[in-house]
Amino acid sequence: MKNKILVAGAGGFIGGHLVAELIRKGHTDIRAVDIKPFGDWYQKFPQVENLQLDLQLKDACEKSARGAHTIYNLAADMGGMGFIENNKALCMLSVLINTHLLMAARAAGVQRFFYASSACVYAGDKQTDPNITGLREADAYPAMPEDGYGWEKLFSERMCRHFTEDFKLTTRIARFHNVYGPNGTYDGGREKAPAAVCRKVIEAKLTGNHEIEIWGDGHQTRSFMYIDDCIKGIDLILHSDKVTFPINLGSSEKVSINQLVDIVEDIAGIKLKRRYKLDAPKGVNGRNSENSLIKKTLGWEPDLPLRKGMEKTYAWILAEMTKGK
Repeated sequence: MKNKILVAGAGGFIGGHLVAELIRKGHTDIRAVDIKPFGDWYQKFPQVENLQLDLQLKDACEKSARGAHTIYNLAADMGGMGFIENNKALCMLSVLINTHLLMAARAAGVQRFFYASSACVYAGDKQTDPNITGLREADAYPAMPEDGYGWEKLFSERMCRHFTEDFKLTTRIARFHNVYGPNGTYDGGREKAPAAVCRKVIEAKLTGNHEIEIWGDGHQTRSFMYIDDCIKGIDLILHSDKVTFPINLGSSEKVSINQLVDIVEDIAGIKLKRRYKLDAPKGVNGRNSENSLIKKTLGWEPDLPLRKGMEKTYAWILAEMTKGK
């Protein structure tokens, strides 16, 4: 509990929840780093060492890794599908973060290095059908990932692998599938589907304009993982001696975007007229986490039902949007 832990991307959604969990577990030497000004961090804790640094820079990574026993690399320039499809170069530049952090980790003698990858690494030709049965870890090859963001993630996975092979740095890689929950982005263009749908339904209810815009035709399918399951999975994967390969970390509960809207409408007690924006970024037609490998190696998989997680997420976003009103 006294070993120094670096959380890179601590000002972000997942990073903030991870720092909170490490504190809850009793860790006393935590270094939290993010490029955002402190006022823009989703969660910030005074009892940890908080640093505002640009981890694309080599010297910032060296400063962050100094004395660290464990590094969690959650830092990346990313957002929902609207951001990813329109900012491919910015997404690709995140490769500097993982590259410089790995170099700094090796120089600092770090014992364990966790890398947050993404389901965007999976080959596009395996995601053309909304009725997809689930993406297995092997489906990342032959490589045809999401342009920009997916290529950066897949390259950084390989970099972790080769640092393990060549320099004996213990690395662990999880491929996140659509993480959602409170204390995250719900507007501004970087939000993901669960938060965006909550915001749109709440806006419709508050304004009396009972319409909702849906990107795509609504038939595209996804699986969504609640933040508590994500944090538990990170801990299990990092500390396992069996998970020496990239592994899915996501719910296997597949829903269409239309079904996601159904759930939020039911939580809000409202029915809305749906307008489909067919020229909007919508990503692949079908993406779902196949969890055979994580169940076999860890005896666990993310299991919070989407309805329960969306109830918590909706309540938090509603409170934020009506604060002071």
